[in-house]
Amino acid sequence: MKYTAPRWLPSGHLQTIYPAVCISKPAVAFRRERWQTPDGDFVDVDFVDGQPGQPFVVLFHGLEGSSDSHYARALMAEVRARGWSGAVPHFRGCSGEPNLAPRFYHSGDAAEIDWVIRRLHARAMDAACSRFYATGVSLGGNALLRWLGESQHQAEIVDAACAVSAPLDLARGGESLSRGFNLLYTRMFLNTLKPKCVAKLKQFPGLYDLNALMAAKDLYAFDNVVTAPLHGYRNTEDYWDRASAKHVLTDITVPTLVLNAKNDPFLPGIHLPRKAAPGVLLDYPEHGGHVGFAAGAPPGSLSWLPQRLIHFLEGENASRAAGKGRMCEA
Repeated sequence: MKYTAPRWLPSGHLQTIYPAVCISKPAVAFRRERWQTPDGDFVDVDFVDGQPGQPFVVLFHGLEGSSDSHYARALMAEVRARGWSGAVPHFRGCSGEPNLAPRFYHSGDAAEIDWVIRRLHARAMDAACSRFYATGVSLGGNALLRWLGESQHQAEIVDAACAVSAPLDLARGGESLSRGFNLLYTRMFLNTLKPKCVAKLKQFPGLYDLNALMAAKDLYAFDNVVTAPLHGYRNTEDYWDRASAKHVLTDITVPTLVLNAKNDPFLPGIHLPRKAAPGVLLDYPEHGGHVGFAAGAPPGSLSWLPQRLIHFLEGENASRAAGKGRMCEA
């Protein structure tokens, strides 16, 4: 499926912002479950319950996203319309209630992905689901790819996977978000991250330096104060390097779609990896923005992206893990 951007959305920024803010999200009736985690915390998972014997799709959301994000509602509406089952697990602190542990979530959170996927897979098998698919968007896409690459054959409980607009090279993405118009996105993230971190300090005094947190003006500084030390990394450079999915694309054994627009402001096309494992399709369309991919005449539609993902999952490349690594630059 080739993506062609609407002529009335001419830039990567518009293609990013307009779908997230201006296109109506489809209504989805989720059923929420709260799972207790092994470290004494909790994860909230929103479900769409489908028909027995149909596929199951899990979606891992992006930085400060949730099941209410435009891409999550669009995909889960398509899942529901097909009679499939689906789930949107929330990363720690993203479900509308502060989490309990002295940690949050991050782009290399493969251990969390593993715990969630294995529990969901067992649930799907108990429900006689015919196939089990995993998808991730932005940060969630990077974390999913990290899990796929690190787990290799042990990840083959997943029949096929998709990552959309993942920050495959965190250092280059961080640099991009630290200058020019892109600082708008950084400020948006920090406006929700900082209050969460202030609240976390009340739970755990001394966990990190409050003054350094409040002085952070970009994600580099924020990750240096909070993300890296809380999750076992030495500093931002160590985190951005070790958590980047680009290092594990050649290790993935599950049929996987990696979909990134070349005009994504969060990771410009010049930095997109060119090599991957045989079963990984690198799809780099010229346009689409960051998790945008709006379609149709004004006011536009969110339908292209879920249809692209399901088209891949249903078999466009999902059953073909042999041959050379593929690249599509439609």
